[in-house]
Amino acid sequence: MITKQLTHPESIVVVGGSNDIHKPGGSILRNLIEGDFSGKLYVLNPKEDVVQGIISYRSPEKLPDVDLAIIAIAAKYAPDTVEYLAYNKNTRAFIILSAGFSEESEEGKKLEDRIVKTVNEVGASLIGPNCVGVLTPQYHGVFTKPIPKLDKNGCDFISGSGATACFIMEAGIPKGLTFANVYSVGNSAQMGVEDVLKYMDESFDPETDSKIKLLYLESIEKPDLLLKHASSLIKKGCRIAAVKAGTSEAGSRAASSHTGALSSPDNAVSALFKKAGIVRCFGREDLISVASVFTYPELKGKNIAVITHAGGPAVMMTDTLSNWGLSVPPIEGKEADELKEKLFPGSAVANPIDFLATGTAEQLGTIIDYVDRKFDNIDAMAVIFGTPGLFEIYDVYDVLEEKIRTSSKPIFPVLPSTLTAKDEVETFVSKGRAYFPDEVNLAIALSRVYYTHKPFEKEPEDFTPDTKKVRDVIDEAENGYLSPENIQVLLDAVGLPRVHEQTYYSKNELVKNLSSTEYPVVMKVVGPVHKSDVGGVSLNIKDDESMLSEFDRMMNIDDASGVLVQPMLSGHELYAGVTRELKFGHIIMFGLGGIFIEVFKDVRSVLAPAGEKEVLNEVRQLRGYKLFTGVRGKPGIDEQKFADIISRLSLLVELAPEITEMDLNPLLAEGDKITAIDARIRIEK
Repeated sequence: MITKQLTHPESIVVVGGSNDIHKPGGSILRNLIEGDFSGKLYVLNPKEDVVQGIISYRSPEKLPDVDLAIIAIAAKYAPDTVEYLAYNKNTRAFIILSAGFSEESEEGKKLEDRIVKTVNEVGASLIGPNCVGVLTPQYHGVFTKPIPKLDKNGCDFISGSGATACFIMEAGIPKGLTFANVYSVGNSAQMGVEDVLKYMDESFDPETDSKIKLLYLESIEKPDLLLKHASSLIKKGCRIAAVKAGTSEAGSRAASSHTGALSSPDNAVSALFKKAGIVRCFGREDLISVASVFTYPELKGKNIAVITHAGGPAVMMTDTLSNWGLSVPPIEGKEADELKEKLFPGSAVANPIDFLATGTAEQLGTIIDYVDRKFDNIDAMAVIFGTPGLFEIYDVYDVLEEKIRTSSKPIFPVLPSTLTAKDEVETFVSKGRAYFPDEVNLAIALSRVYYTHKPFEKEPEDFTPDTKKVRDVIDEAENGYLSPENIQVLLDAVGLPRVHEQTYYSKNELVKNLSSTEYPVVMKVVGPVHKSDVGGVSLNIKDDESMLSEFDRMMNIDDASGVLVQPMLSGHELYAGVTRELKFGHIIMFGLGGIFIEVFKDVRSVLAPAGEKEVLNEVRQLRGYKLFTGVRGKPGIDEQKFADIISRLSLLVELAPEITEMDLNPLLAEGDKITAIDARIRIEK
């Protein structure tokens, strides 16, 4: 929990505060003093009476009651200090800068656990240990730099890594990115990134609080908490971007299904972020670029006008925008001709709009006005303007800043001359503007933001599942793979369309039904997990003799217990599957089947529970999506029906959370029908 004593302390003691500003205890005290903390400030240091002009107590017994303790002493002394302050000095907030805890050893973990136990017993807050501290308008409780001028309209930044927080501020501040509050949570012994975000959500005031939240996570211990409060903040008008580090897996994990092989903890993170509406970033510069995009009005469409006085950067930006799913549409017609007449000969207005190296501030203003008011097919502008250093360009950036304020369409400034036009860029930044030094990074950031959908509200189901049948099967089944008969019951219980099939465990059973068999059929061995790998699938069986022969062959395959027979169908192959990820719950994956899944890994994923609108949004981002709309005269695929199947799959795992892996592979789509041809379900209770 986050207490008032952490966010708005009336008194702070620096335990281990010193006169040596090159040590954490001395540096943080200096930062508190220079940050004009308005409350009472104390030091606890057994060797000093005054430290940096602040009263120092040699023992905690003489210290007055104090709201917040910032601790910068050796780890082994920290638990006793926390206990004394918590029980005797009414201290209800602690920031522990010191290292040497769970990140280092088992012994350190025991020290950390003692501290958490004490803090929880008195209902206090703990940030850290092993962190750089907390930076807020109330107090500068960090021992590091930089310390930016805090702005309530800047970014709230919560980081699991203190160094990363510092590096991102170092890189972002010169580009005009501002900050409102910064929390470094370190080991997250009591509270992690998710808990701080929870506090920001529950205490959110749209009039005074930042609407931009940046997260750096090295682990996600509470995905439900992150999902709930990120979604809530975004629905309140906030925009959130995050980096999740530590996503690669050492070694390999055994996977018994397509879904298991395709899924990973990283895939679960992406699914969680998408569901919450968090823009996922993959590094410091990526996060800074997306955060800077957040400082501008929201991009309402994907059509961008690239305005430049330098052809090369415009071409690179146009390529990147196009490759990342945005558009640089042609600009033409009477108004385009009018605009060209107002520019120097040789200028181009077709988009990119290139007004040459000799272009003036006045011409830039004219171009922006035309794009804003007369070109209805344009949703936003990117302006690339640097300098060869032949003359100052203050006037250009003055016009650019004015147009950013007054244009009805967003304008994103790319100012690449960070050395040659350093003074002009700094003047632009001083007016409260963030800029982008690199046009390619901006293009990628715009795409990331544009294609991150706001949280979907799950629609009510328009059908009623047979919950009793689902639970009867699951409750009676052993751990492992379900039988074909039980799988059929589960699919039918939630209305998942499946092919009619029959499983035979003896040749006599098969012979009895030969007269009613309609050929051609498919035969599949029951028992082995990977049927195709052991020759356990036969297609296009057309007569009794072939069927009996194939039955004998398949029953001789190792681990075979029976043979499943179903009609031979055709159509577009689709794929859907489920895997259960630790802490995250069920990830539902889907896409086109066949080569699209085997080779191209063209798969989208959502976190259960998922509704049709959420699924449709993902289906339309498949690389092979054109097959849904029809290609070269061939019929397409009913995307609405496919989305309905995925939402029913989501409902099934809600009713049966014991499902750990599930494949519907393939589903065959023909006309307005989609049918599950093969299904595999594994449960663990």
